[in-house]
Amino acid sequence: MKFVIIGLSVTSSWGNGHATTYRALLKELKALGHDILFLEKDVPWYAPHRDMPAPDFCKLGLYKTNEELKSEYKKEVAEADVVIVGSYVQQGVEVGNWAIETANGVTAFYDIDTPVTLAKLERKDYEYLDPNIIQKYDLYLSFSGGPILKHLEDHYGSPMARALYCSVDPDLYYPEDRSKDWKLGYLGTYSDDRQPTVEELLNKPAANFPSERFVVAGPQYPEDYAWAKNVERIDHLPPAEHRKFYNSQEFTLNVTRQDMIKAGYSPSVRLFEAAACGVPIISDHWDGIHSIFEQGTEILIARSSDDVEEYFRNTSESRRKEIGENARQKVLKSHTARARAKELVNYVKEVHQPSEKV
Repeated sequence: MKFVIIGLSVTSSWGNGHATTYRALLKELKALGHDILFLEKDVPWYAPHRDMPAPDFCKLGLYKTNEELKSEYKKEVAEADVVIVGSYVQQGVEVGNWAIETANGVTAFYDIDTPVTLAKLERKDYEYLDPNIIQKYDLYLSFSGGPILKHLEDHYGSPMARALYCSVDPDLYYPEDRSKDWKLGYLGTYSDDRQPTVEELLNKPAANFPSERFVVAGPQYPEDYAWAKNVERIDHLPPAEHRKFYNSQEFTLNVTRQDMIKAGYSPSVRLFEAAACGVPIISDHWDGIHSIFEQGTEILIARSSDDVEEYFRNTSESRRKEIGENARQKVLKSHTARARAKELVNYVKEVHQPSEKV
């Protein structure tokens, strides 16, 4: 099939999580034999930070204005089998309406920010999506699953809402035999809503295990934050270092944003990346996490520092490795970019054949 995707960015991963998602998905769509044209607005904040200026898995079109988009790419959109508009595309409602009117194939909205999008809709903030256009897209692809999908169909009138979770590229994330430099590590930018959980599930256990080493990697943490003495801080960790980072931990911590907890069924890419490396994950709890990983055998759930400390004391080395490997096998089966590409193709087929199971 021919895909045209109008997205936030595929050329620059600077300051956004969209580029890595698109790269992984498009790479696998191409491997499945599909042709892809990615259209990206040429904006000054991404232009100097393009870490993939010429992707080899898709054709690339950069446009300065919506008028240029409409004039230069009308033919491609009209002839495409599938036209996808992503979240956070500038003037996304205008772009989406044009794409829907122009396209002769399946039209879809790809929401990489579903909890944020729904909150914006409730506030009548229609930056890139409004209630009317949801009904016009043939397909709503959501980073969140569970009850939100029914809400999108019943409340907003989406003809078909389906989960298309984030994913991981197993060519980039895999186990490595490294020394375990840290008992527990966490990778994430500082946020007010996550920090109390980081404090409870990492900083407090660190204070109670002074002979062990801990690490927090990510920018924007207050310089005067009272970390335990055995917590190492890494301000910036480039993506190329993530695999090494995960593989250097005995356990890794997953902490979820409040809007994702509220939505439920919203796994983060960090969750899949860590699992793909075979490092056992200690995670906070949210609705739907058990639909991703099985508690106790594939993931460890902690609601307090006591839970974390109990895992430290009572998880044997063989059990620790087993939990990590179980999660890795689950990811390889269900949460790779290849799996997502196949899901997307099946959803497109379902639009054409809604009465048939795909």
